[in-house]
Amino acid sequence: MMACRYEVCDVMRDRIRNTLAKTPFLWRFKDKFAPRFPGSATYWNRRYQSGGNSGPGSYGRLARFKAEILNGFIAGRNVQSVIEFGCGDGAQLESAKYPKYIGLDISANAIGLCKARYLSDDSKSFFLYDGDSFANKDGTFTAELGLSLDVIYHLIEDRVFERYMQHLFTVASRFVIVYSSNHDEIIPNTHVRHRKFSDYVAARFPEYSLIDKVEQRFPMKIHGEQDGSFCDFYIYGRI
Repeated sequence: MMACRYEVCDVMRDRIRNTLAKTPFLWRFKDKFAPRFPGSATYWNRRYQSGGNSGPGSYGRLARFKAEILNGFIAGRNVQSVIEFGCGDGAQLESAKYPKYIGLDISANAIGLCKARYLSDDSKSFFLYDGDSFANKDGTFTAELGLSLDVIYHLIEDRVFERYMQHLFTVASRFVIVYSSNHDEIIPNTHVRHRKFSDYVAARFPEYSLIDKVEQRFPMKIHGEQDGSFCDFYIYGRI
């Protein structure tokens, strides 16, 4: 029942909106099929509670592409520790080669899935993340590389985005890698909001410099929503 409410019904709503879009007279009623977005934390908790996962980007060739780039960078730069803000259900992590890893997520259900999946792996730890309560004054949460994969464009609220970025860039001692879209676009009543985050980083974190950008191997405009992505890798180094 929960899966129908939060996933199948989203598909039906989109189909109805697409049908209305083809009928100009009826398009005025499109907002009837766009329920109010409940908030980032609520959305992801509901999604995992209903049996959903981290999305197509954490599986198949997109996951393999991300693992190739990340594992190559970590080995090439001799990175010994990674902290990820938004670890999701841990599917992407299966292909990772990280010496030491901390995964944070706003969903208790997601953290539960990760703990169960990596129960026997002592190199990985998982914690529930609350941006309003996160305080890292003693450096408990610190790593050489801060990681954000498919997260920033899901941070709808400005306050949530700003605190997330502050935490991501202050816990990393050497590098930050962001895998995301990078343009401004608001999509009403959805769990996606694109942000030109690179401008924010340049203004708020001058101690970091963009040292590399790796473009998407499977762009969505060519490969579609399930097999492609609008994300690229943005690799920052601390100056």
